[in-house]
Amino acid sequence: MPTLVLIRHGQSAWNLENRFTGWWDVDVTEKGVEEARDAGRLMKDRGLDFDLCFTSLQTRAIKTLNLALEEMGRLWLPVEKDWRLNERHYGGLTGLDKAETAARHGDEQVHIWRRSFDIPPPPIEPGSEYDLSNDRRYAGIDVPATESLKDTIARVLPYWRARIGPALQGGQRVLISAHGNSLRALVKHLSGISDEEIASLEIPTGQPIVYELDDSLAATDRYYLRER
Repeated sequence: MPTLVLIRHGQSAWNLENRFTGWWDVDVTEKGVEEARDAGRLMKDRGLDFDLCFTSLQTRAIKTLNLALEEMGRLWLPVEKDWRLNERHYGGLTGLDKAETAARHGDEQVHIWRRSFDIPPPPIEPGSEYDLSNDRRYAGIDVPATESLKDTIARVLPYWRARIGPALQGGQRVLISAHGNSLRALVKHLSGISDEEIASLEIPTGQPIVYELDDSLAATDRYYLRER
């Protein structure tokens, strides 16, 4: 039976400040560090082990993975980083305080931008301080100006089918450290969740999600790993 565990990165600086983050690179907080370490200890205590890890190109997910692996004594495991596991791009909302944005545009509009399946926020302005089109890590990549959840799924699933799924079917035990929306994409696919329901699914920071899969990678169970 293939082993798959998903972890949303530990609390980030902008999670704490209640700002739209998306592709912008922010670090984890002290609480986020502890969440990542706790996840690693919990996985080790439960006897989980891995052969291959995947993460995004964003510091908060990479650091969460490294901290968890350190606790497990597994920093030597191979890790593949790919932009397709990045968080959803929040476009012109990047960096804005969520409460201030709601006051300016109205709660209903902000709710649509945040929780609709296929309506993206307004695009980021070229040359904005949060414009990553010239960031070295994305060289050769067409950096989006904004994304809906549907757009995020459209980049995550081909990567799943090309790299992660075959690794699992080849017998490798896989750990993925990523983001709320890139993980929503995977959970939607694996658990067959509808377009309407997936937008309201909350994935907490730093809590490992264990998937039990059959040989065709269909989910037979999904649960959070928790302290006994």
